[in-house]
Amino acid sequence: MKDDRTTILIVPGLREHVPEHWQTLLAAKLPKVRSVPPLERDKLSLPARVEAIQRELERIDGPVILVAHSAGVLMVVHWAARYQRPIKGALLATPPDLDATWPDNYPSPTTLRENGWTPLPRQPLPFPSLLAASDDDHLASPGAVRRMAMDWGSTLVELGSVGHLNPASGYGEWPRAQQLIQVLDH
Repeated sequence: MKDDRTTILIVPGLREHVPEHWQTLLAAKLPKVRSVPPLERDKLSLPARVEAIQRELERIDGPVILVAHSAGVLMVVHWAARYQRPIKGALLATPPDLDATWPDNYPSPTTLRENGWTPLPRQPLPFPSLLAASDDDHLASPGAVRRMAMDWGSTLVELGSVGHLNPASGYGEWPRAQQLIQVLDH
């Protein structure tokens, strides 16, 4: 049963608001949804991104479910380590592994460290979470994602071979997101 008071807060990754991305398409379908707005400057600054999540949450009354993708998952984990606010649950989709070697078109580990992304909080999240994982994500191995799920106390949802669950992997619509949100919004 869906709680009509629940607001969904979309937390995009580093590519932010891509029109054909499942998060953007999902937001267009949901009745009570907000999205963390794109940063105008300091785009790689983790502290700036955490503050953007907090500002958006301060504008929301009532229960909230966070829906984060990729680096947005890492932003949520950092936010949860810094702030306290009741969160009904979080859908955390395909988090990247900060210890992995990423393709050249992504920020380097040094750049991420310099911008506050490491160390990544490893304590259990203070709210229920579902971590949706791909078995062929070029940004994180299945083992790394399993460790994140264990560290954060998240229920692991194995999606199969979906790449990074983004348009480059062939995903626009992702209907399962709505099903997973309903699980969190019971």
